[in-house]
Amino acid sequence: MAHTLGLTQPANIELPKISFAAKEIDVAEWKGDLLAVGVTEKHMTKDENSKFQNPILKKLDGLLGSLLAEASFEEDFTGKAGQSLVHRLPGLGSKRVGLFGLGQSASSPAAFHGLGEAVAAAAKTAQASSAAVILASSECPSVMSKGNTAAAIVSGTVLGLYEDNRYKSESKKPQLKSLDILGLGTGPEIEKKIKYAEVVSCAIIFGRELVNSPANVLTPAALAAEASKIASLYSDVLSANILTEEQCRELKMGSYLGVAAASANPPHFIHLCYKPPSGPVKTKLALVGKGLTFDSGGYNIKTGPGSSIETMKVDMGGSAAVFGAAKALGQIKPSGVEVHFIVASCENMISGKGMRPGDIVTASNGKTIEVNNTDAEGRLTLADALVYACNQGVEKIVDLATLTGACVVALGPSIAGVFTPNDDLAKELFQASEASGEKLWRMPLEESYWESMKSGVADMVNTGGRQGGAINAALFLKQFVDEKVKWMHIDMAGPVLNDKKHVATGFGISTLVEWVLKNSSS
Repeated sequence: MAHTLGLTQPANIELPKISFAAKEIDVAEWKGDLLAVGVTEKHMTKDENSKFQNPILKKLDGLLGSLLAEASFEEDFTGKAGQSLVHRLPGLGSKRVGLFGLGQSASSPAAFHGLGEAVAAAAKTAQASSAAVILASSECPSVMSKGNTAAAIVSGTVLGLYEDNRYKSESKKPQLKSLDILGLGTGPEIEKKIKYAEVVSCAIIFGRELVNSPANVLTPAALAAEASKIASLYSDVLSANILTEEQCRELKMGSYLGVAAASANPPHFIHLCYKPPSGPVKTKLALVGKGLTFDSGGYNIKTGPGSSIETMKVDMGGSAAVFGAAKALGQIKPSGVEVHFIVASCENMISGKGMRPGDIVTASNGKTIEVNNTDAEGRLTLADALVYACNQGVEKIVDLATLTGACVVALGPSIAGVFTPNDDLAKELFQASEASGEKLWRMPLEESYWESMKSGVADMVNTGGRQGGAINAALFLKQFVDEKVKWMHIDMAGPVLNDKKHVATGFGISTLVEWVLKNSSS
């Protein structure tokens, strides 16, 4: 990325290389720095002699002279989700033994992803270079195969180890070099799942880095350059087309260009296209991401407590999800599916040539919009991006955007709102999100609310009343989608950021990849 202000240049930090392996060896024979055992509350039950009843815990405790049982009692470790107990205990080939709580029952990708994150945190603290994970019960819940369980642990470990230190003057590298997964089987199938988890996790890290990058570094031009790099890296299946401002003008993208007009940094309309390396294309999809690299609010400037203007670098979180998915799919190379990755990138700034409240802009499908709020700019850029996507001949579109504060009020910080008139498409995405562990909730598209979006002088206004703001925004986007195209809007304003750690989550990437694969013939 090229810097444009403040002499800031992100350091080139390589991702830690971790060797993952699925092994079937006796837990007592494993040698290394940290042996991590995933346990539920049920596994922690003891008999009348305070001995573990679970076979794996019973065996380990026997070799450790009951020290594990004693430590769990003294530290009140019960196996609740998020609990961990790590001790340096003599008697095994591992330097440290840890118990990691999975809650009442581990039955979702999120539970095993959390286990991986906890193991990563413990490995950092212990400066461990080698670790192994074993579950107290190798019987996976019916919704989770052993391969998917291993994949979730791997993903959690990769993402748990990662820290974005590119903008810090000093940083420590994690020591972990290898992680063995014991007791979940071996062979090509589980190895394929582990490799898939590594690919998607690295794509999520890429997405996080895009969102974490400040607006003085990640300009629309820099975002376009990052997308072009992905296409170059996987040029056998990906191609890039970056439209200039003049080309967008020729396509009559007045809605998008109206938002971009005030910025000294010119807009870049980014279009990547994935085509399978061989075989026919049976399905054409589009992923459309909101790409505001900074949102000041324009003349309706964000002001006062809660305006969050200082975090508005995250307003391109939708584009990060789209390009993260492109990066993963470039490596996975699914067959039978063509995917268009589309982002209308720009900044929403303030200047004498900027869009004013009350202005009327004309989108590329000819519809006119009275701009009654310049801070409702994302939907204006998405309008032209959705028209462009429909013109690519796609059958299904999913758009992702950090679109409304109203959706965060409705669903909180960790759940994205989903809007679609198509039940089949909703079912597809929810199946994908179940596999990824990301949280979605379907919201209504209440057509009667469109009354509040009508203008006296144009076809529509860009914001309605305060009530139902996320629904109104989705109804606005619907005006720019061809009726023949199945469409879904995902409002990810809440889960784009981890509020506690003040860093990006990479939300959406895993679900998008799963969805594309479900539409492929791979």
